[in-house]
Amino acid sequence: MDQLTQTVLVVLVALVMGWFAFGVLWNIRRGNAVLRWMQGGLPRLGEKTTLRWLGSSAVALGIAKARSPFRQVDLLLVMEPRDVPWLWLLAHARGRRDMLIVRGQLTSAPRYEFDLLAPGSWSERESNRGDARRWESEPLGGAEFRAPAPTRSLSRQLAPDALEAARKVQPNVWRLSSRRESPQLELHVPLPNPKRADAPQFFDALRALAEQMGGR
Repeated sequence: MDQLTQTVLVVLVALVMGWFAFGVLWNIRRGNAVLRWMQGGLPRLGEKTTLRWLGSSAVALGIAKARSPFRQVDLLLVMEPRDVPWLWLLAHARGRRDMLIVRGQLTSAPRYEFDLLAPGSWSERESNRGDARRWESEPLGGAEFRAPAPTRSLSRQLAPDALEAARKVQPNVWRLSSRRESPQLELHVPLPNPKRADAPQFFDALRALAEQMGGR
């Protein structure tokens, strides 16, 4: 191996390692900032929260005994995989961004099932791998509405109010799903900005959304 090749390899290794360190640090700082912000609002959902870091790109929070209208809530902070450049570029190209995923079991299960998906979003692409791809799709309030045929007309009447309630949690909604089985409520939104969002208001709006969907 000549000197030039060795120099190129050393530079490439240094760049990859530097990118990795920067990506890990960025995601940890971003995640910790959101977690600190959440402390001001999580008691709205329940008193005891468990927390686990899943690598450097995701944080899982669980509330096993949540306040009504929830019975249980799981929150997942998902950040772009900035620590691996090629994975980050691929994920970014597919529309993945830093997001908060909320999955909840409700005290009263929804009576109807539907999905509301932001066209072109990562959440929409992921949903196409599941049962929703067998549901007929139509535009509704800037989102794609999907529901099973037997209860489609009734779900179509309820979905606009649910979407309006979800947009009070976060104006940009990537996915809102209602299911009879767990998770009965699933919400995908951009990761909140701690400098702009009010945590108590955010979680109060989330509970209002659950009330809107529960028993429907």
